[in-house]
Amino acid sequence: MANRVHSAVAANVLCKREVFNLKEKLTELFWETYNYRDGVSVYFAPGRVNLIGEHTDYNGGHVFPCALTIGTYAAVKCRDDNKIRLYSGNFPEKGVCEIEVGDYSYIKQPDWCNYPVGVIWALYKKGYVLDRGIDIMYYGDIPSGSGLSSSASIEVLTAYFLNDVFGFGIELTDIALLCQYSENNFNGSNCGIMDQFASANGKAGNAIFLDTATLTYEYAPVRLDGQSLLIINSNKKHSIVSSHYNDRRREAETALSQLQREIDIQSLGELSESEFEKYKYCIEDDLLLRRARHAVYENQRTIKAKKALNENDIKLFGELMVDSHVSLRDDYEVSCRELDVIVEEALKLDGVWGIRMTGGGFGGCCVGIFDTDKIEDIKNKIDRVYKDRCGIKADFYDVSIGEGPHRL
Repeated sequence: MANRVHSAVAANVLCKREVFNLKEKLTELFWETYNYRDGVSVYFAPGRVNLIGEHTDYNGGHVFPCALTIGTYAAVKCRDDNKIRLYSGNFPEKGVCEIEVGDYSYIKQPDWCNYPVGVIWALYKKGYVLDRGIDIMYYGDIPSGSGLSSSASIEVLTAYFLNDVFGFGIELTDIALLCQYSENNFNGSNCGIMDQFASANGKAGNAIFLDTATLTYEYAPVRLDGQSLLIINSNKKHSIVSSHYNDRRREAETALSQLQREIDIQSLGELSESEFEKYKYCIEDDLLLRRARHAVYENQRTIKAKKALNENDIKLFGELMVDSHVSLRDDYEVSCRELDVIVEEALKLDGVWGIRMTGGGFGGCCVGIFDTDKIEDIKNKIDRVYKDRCGIKADFYDVSIGEGPHRL
């Protein structure tokens, strides 16, 4: 097992990757973990932020995410036996996790290992069998619990490098589907396809306009002239599995089943606003009505937002982002006080075009579009007021839209 003190230092050094050669540092951490470095390959898969279209992916609607330049890295090397060893530079105190090829049981500790192990399990279930073991060292720069898809990032990364190393020949969209299958069936989160799809199919400078019902998609260039994307982390941790995420999905499915008594639809994403208003009487409970209303109206907002971005109408795009947050707060009830405070305080400031919570909710991050020359002032003001009102310090990430998974 690696020396934990040395590994923790190495992980901290990685945070300064703008100064050091990242590939060399990952290889160095691999050596400190496994005591060899020859033949090691290094891979990356991004996290994502969803610009608009939240909780629409499992409701058959559209989403509009983009991959980020932050994500998860892995240094890997095949072994000559059947051992699979996994280690995270983010959790050096948890040591090395060791399993055998073919033995893919759920792991109680360290629990982070269940994301990559779940992917190996899913590969096995789909007929892609590892013919030997492998040593893996992970390191991620996505804050855990931030809602920027650290889980999807490590899943896509694992599937991508195993696909490359073992020559499985799996296409990127199928990698995304396999990772969603893993998270649904191995990790117990009934998530939609968006997070894995955005990580697997990211393109620098572009958002992905994805129809989750058909998996057809197109890239939409994000042209910001004098504005920048900023992610604000509430530092209110969330867990998709232990939160009410699965409850929301069941509620939306129940509302759909009640609508299907009257109209022939397969998903809420098939409805326009006017069609929903015409048939909403079929939904017998006010709570279920609000869940369905969010799914329908959020899908239509996303379609409008893509058109606004194509027409370079940042004002309308920002207004749709704010409307999205209000719906997520009031109709879908997946926001929280911390996220609401950030949005409320940001909208009081000059230079804010739009802002909303992003991700599954119940904590995590907000994403916004801000005037570039006012970002530092906006950060300072939100930081001060947020700390006063919520007793937590916010973190701010100036992000760029990056590529999908690749070998370094």
